[in-house]
Amino acid sequence: MYGLYDKEGILRFVDSDKDACIAYAELFELGSTNYCLMDLAIDTKKNKG
Repeated sequence: MYGLYDKEGILRFVDSDKDACIAYAELFELGSTNYCLMDLAIDTKKNKG
């Protein structure tokens, strides 16, 4: 999952497709300096040992 945050730190969009997040930014004319795209995936694997 990817989250797109605006420059104020507000989560604007979440999707499993990175390109969809970028398309959202383009749709709302958010320049690359006005948003941050973060990978929200959490590794749920546990080591046995």
